Amino acid sequence: MNVNEHEEQQDQSGDDAQVSTGAPLESAGVPETAIPELVIISGMSGAGRSTAAKCLEDLGWFVVDNLPPALIPTMVELGARSQGNVARIAVVVDVRGRRFFDNLRDSLADLAAKHVTRRIVFLESSDDALVRRFESVRRPHPLQGDGRIVDGIDAERELLRELRGDADLVIDTSSLNVHELRAKMDAQFAGEEEPELRATVMSFGFKYGLPVDADMVADMRFLPNPHWVPELRPFTGLNEEVSAYIFNQPGAKEFLDRYAELLRLVAAGYRREGKRYVTIAIGCTGGKHRSVATSEKLAARLAAEGVETVVVHRDMGRE
Repeated sequence: MNVNEHEEQQDQSGDDAQVSTGAPLESAGVPETAIPELVIISGMSGAGRSTAAKCLEDLGWFVVDNLPPALIPTMVELGARSQGNVARIAVVVDVRGRRFFDNLRDSLADLAAKHVTRRIVFLESSDDALVRRFESVRRPHPLQGDGRIVDGIDAERELLRELRGDADLVIDTSSLNVHELRAKMDAQFAGEEEPELRATVMSFGFKYGLPVDADMVADMRFLPNPHWVPELRPFTGLNEEVSAYIFNQPGAKEFLDRYAELLRLVAAGYRREGKRYVTIAIGCTGGKHRSVATSEKLAARLAAEGVETVVVHRDMGRE
């Protein structure tokens, strides 16, 4: 069963809430160590925002659902003055608070002025998956009005387009169930210490479509396909013989060396820009042999260089 998250629409008050811009919290007598961590959870309705929020709540975060964006800086200030009782805050921002949504950018600027580090997690999903989820519970999309569900989805995508571009972490839940989404959130937030950079290396098959949450995509179809080798066809890229066949092909090892070098360059830039998460998608025709073997090799190199790495084989087993 796919992630099925349909939040209750609630009446909101405080249309005239204003963002209180100001000086860094340290200048107001709040020590830097008291400023809470902040995660803003947003994304498409039905993509799993509530599940992601509940996961952080289980990890000990103070979670506020559907907080008007104009009040986010105030919430952070209250947390900073809580004498350490509220060290990590997660705020869910979505289209139910669309009357306040225009204030989000001002709130983010205010947080930056106050030296508050924030991360944005964006939950994404395909149109088909979202339509199925809304139809399964027989509820309208919060933005569809008198139109169809797809009309509401289109309107929401347009509304959230800029925020998605600013996200630190995009998670595509199209093919995830609740447990798999929780596992992804745990992998990103359960650690006691925040690593410099976390990477997800994902193998996939081009015939099943590009991963929408990929930051970088590599195409392994320039290598011979083990599918056409009868003794290798039943196996996957996790098999040692399949992996050896792939990396004995001309250009395979050279590609891995150069791509790893490129990732070192990109990772350094991500760190400078404060980006903590990167998804590297490695594709082949069906996502069974070449992409799987290459993803495993690449992930091992990243891990050896101190990058916390998770490997996901999206399409392995679908054939």
